[in-house]
Amino acid sequence: MANSNGPSNENSKTKQLQQYRVKNAGQQLTNDAGLKVANNEWSLRAGERGPVLFQDSHFYKKQSHFHRERIPEKVVHARGFGVHGEFECTYSMKAHTRAGFLQEPGLKTPVFVRFSTFIGSKGSKDTAIDVRGFATKFYTREGNYDNLGLSFPVFVLQDPMKFADVVHAIKPNPVTDVPQAAAAHDNFWDYVANNQESAHFIMWLMSGRGRPRSWRMMEGYPINAFRFVNEQGASSFVRFVWKPALGVHSLQLEEANIIGGVDPDFHRHDIIEAIEKKVYPQYSLGVQLIPEEDEFKYDFDVLDVTKLWPEEIVPVLIIGKMTLNRLADNYFAESEQSSFDPANLVPGIAFSNDPVLQGRAFAYRDTDYHRLGTSNIQSIPINQPLANTYYNQRDGYVRHRIDIDEVNYHRNSLANNTPAEVPPGEGGYVHYPEKVEGHITRERPSESFGDYFSQARLFYNSMSAAEKKNLLITFNYHVGKVISKSVRQQIVDMFANVDQEFATKIAEHVGVNPPRGSHVNVTAKSPVISEANTIYSPATQKVGILVGDGFDGPEVKKVIDALNQNLVFFDVISERLGPIVGTDNTELEANKLFITTSPVLYDSLYIVGGNARDQSKFSLEIMSFLNLAYKHYKPIGISKGAESYMEKTGNLAGVIFAQDSPNFADEFLAAIAKQRFWERT
Repeated sequence: MANSNGPSNENSKTKQLQQYRVKNAGQQLTNDAGLKVANNEWSLRAGERGPVLFQDSHFYKKQSHFHRERIPEKVVHARGFGVHGEFECTYSMKAHTRAGFLQEPGLKTPVFVRFSTFIGSKGSKDTAIDVRGFATKFYTREGNYDNLGLSFPVFVLQDPMKFADVVHAIKPNPVTDVPQAAAAHDNFWDYVANNQESAHFIMWLMSGRGRPRSWRMMEGYPINAFRFVNEQGASSFVRFVWKPALGVHSLQLEEANIIGGVDPDFHRHDIIEAIEKKVYPQYSLGVQLIPEEDEFKYDFDVLDVTKLWPEEIVPVLIIGKMTLNRLADNYFAESEQSSFDPANLVPGIAFSNDPVLQGRAFAYRDTDYHRLGTSNIQSIPINQPLANTYYNQRDGYVRHRIDIDEVNYHRNSLANNTPAEVPPGEGGYVHYPEKVEGHITRERPSESFGDYFSQARLFYNSMSAAEKKNLLITFNYHVGKVISKSVRQQIVDMFANVDQEFATKIAEHVGVNPPRGSHVNVTAKSPVISEANTIYSPATQKVGILVGDGFDGPEVKKVIDALNQNLVFFDVISERLGPIVGTDNTELEANKLFITTSPVLYDSLYIVGGNARDQSKFSLEIMSFLNLAYKHYKPIGISKGAESYMEKTGNLAGVIFAQDSPNFADEFLAAIAKQRFWERT
């Protein structure tokens, strides 16, 4: 391995951050200069009813610091949340790349991951219909490597010149500043209709991928094509993908909208609960490789970020596993001050000529110079590499590092020309020596960049019947909110290129004419795109147990034991907090009130019933929960004492009755694992 200074185990970053941790509890109050404070409640004034004195330096320092506690939020991906973890290499990539952290199976590297939403402000909701950010910082022996991904494998544009335009279009209206964290408005859909390279991205956005059930159940795609370069200098194009151990799962449109009101921090609560219960989120890291000589072999351009590399054509090789196992100690210091930069590479990973990647390589560092207010971004503890750093940059705002050298320039004799350049064979980073020639131009890189609809059609073909139904609902919701009839018509005409029948159904709902023309002639499918073909498990699915006093103790105890054994999370919901007592004196601790939670926050319900102080209200609450869960196709378990809440008529797919099932706990678990019963009408 090339440069090996700095530790490589997961605890190394934790130890590095230890020196910055301060525990204030139990200490005497001081100001930021260390002066002990005698009074922190009343300002200094001239007499009991007199004016505040300017000489009250403690008030001035306290108030002036408060005025400066906020920094500019990110223009995009403002709402984010970061957690710590470790990455373990499981398959040596030595044949393809020099990257040290990918050389040896078993080698562990500390990571920090920030999940985010693209559109909304810091105060927006987690469940907005949006693409998510999935940014991973590897603290490798050779320096920091930032792997910046999205929850889709494709982007909305083909050239960075358009990035400011699409962000302007999707952000709130500049006159009214609404809507917040939403793509359901005129400006965005006008942009889509007039920039049709966005078609493939929009299909992903309107699908379940635009409203993930959890960050733990979401894929991550660094959308750009990079290069792997090995010790011999041979290059392969590479795309990365993070695949969640729990599979890919999503919310219904109505669920996402309701959750945004009842729990805008839904995804944060979800990952906090999983880590605190030590059921750590895990992801496999996969790579897709295209040899340099095969660059022009496919009907898509490897440099086009609006196209995916179908896994049936370019298989995914799993090379590692990431486990997220520690929450940040302080949100602002770590999550908000974390800085990710696609230009933070390590030897063996290089840029391609992907236009969007070239633009990102400039944009990320530049925006954080502004947002974090300093050129010393890497000095902020969460951004500090574990590898030792020696350089001649000096000064700037918020300079913590104290360089003691009198020489701070390259090519010198006073310090024997140190810090010295490092040859490539000893770990020095060099760019791939790609041959470049041609006329300066603003042309598209290839003709296939102009094919906007083939892969959008591939996406549609790959959807299950239930997914197509949900896709239509989501299109109708978003386009139906567009005021301009002209824009609605343009959208319908545009998506007829994806599927004519589908676009016609949209037209019927949004009050415009049926589209002309027909869809592109693509019949291929990619099964991995559909959530119908993902991993299904009861693990960490969340069950709401609706219960009152006098419940069937033996049955409920057996079900709860089965839930615990299978890592199913659950809340006990009742009319009051505290102990609920069963027929055999079994006790449950109610941790949620009906009023403090909602059926949309649960993946399934276990209706136990029982006695309550206000029986009528208790029964109405249960029926309200049950009806919405049934509407959203969720599994429902009915206890022997709760059959009055559910008639045994109609479509009962996914409704499990304890009275009819000798293996009720097992059948209920199987239903929880299935998650949705689309066969309900």
